Amino acid sequence: MLQNGYLESGRQRIPTGRIKELAVIRFLTLAILLSILQTGLAQEEAQNGRNGGIDEDAFRRLHELRGDEAPPLKGKEIDIGIAKGYLSLPATPGDTRSAILVFHEWWGLNDHIKHWADRLAADGHIAVAVDLYGGQVGTTPRDAQKLMRGVDEKIAARVIADALRFVRRDKRIRAERIGTIGWCFGGTWSLNAALADPGIDACVLYYGRIPTDPDKLAAIGAEVLAVFGKEDPSIPIQQIDAFRAGLKKAKVKHEVHIYPAGHAFANPSSRRYVAEAATAAWKEVRRFLSAKLQPKPETEKSGS
Repeated sequence: MLQNGYLESGRQRIPTGRIKELAVIRFLTLAILLSILQTGLAQEEAQNGRNGGIDEDAFRRLHELRGDEAPPLKGKEIDIGIAKGYLSLPATPGDTRSAILVFHEWWGLNDHIKHWADRLAADGHIAVAVDLYGGQVGTTPRDAQKLMRGVDEKIAARVIADALRFVRRDKRIRAERIGTIGWCFGGTWSLNAALADPGIDACVLYYGRIPTDPDKLAAIGAEVLAVFGKEDPSIPIQQIDAFRAGLKKAKVKHEVHIYPAGHAFANPSSRRYVAEAATAAWKEVRRFLSAKLQPKPETEKSGS
């Protein structure tokens, strides 16, 4: 029985806030299991030559780096539960209390991802880049692939739950609106977080692995903006169309933007960086996040 903000369970009194946290972890675990199943199927397809028409070696080559250095960083490293993260605050915080969880590519939480957090902070959002690799960073495609495959789903679920709790409770943040954003591996996790927590308001994913089952996509409470490259062999247009159809059937509000570019086209350190497409995509992402992460109306605050 629910009484005075607590759930009476036998002799235990469980705070409703803790119940919500447990629910987030439970939902995340389900989302992660889904991701693992999809990854397993993708690996099987790759071995059979059906993973978007490319094999594992070809997929690694899509992620070759140029070695450019990221711009100087403006945020700082923080502890988020059992993991590290990177916090970037707006220079002049206003009334908007929006926070965005930033999910790294398969390379790990490197300076380029931290720079993305700084870019979001420059737009007035509080950005928290989440480290799913336990402090490790890949420098070659083979290393990155190994790190990606070594992610422990239970630990990742806890890290994301801790990050959500952090942006909701930390006195510097206390987010009213929450968004997620990620690229490639991180794009998948950005969507997984939205699948797990219906309290997330906006989800942005760049060329991540995408489910297409409308029954699973119906768990999303956020509005979704997805960015893809038309020339990305790892995510065929047919799969993008199925994803879009699944979102529509699940009644999830969404935007899908496809650009004349390949995989990793938005990463300035990638050999496949396409400035024109990256700039156009970033313009849409900025517009979307600004619109979806507006402060809650007073009536909504009083009812929350």
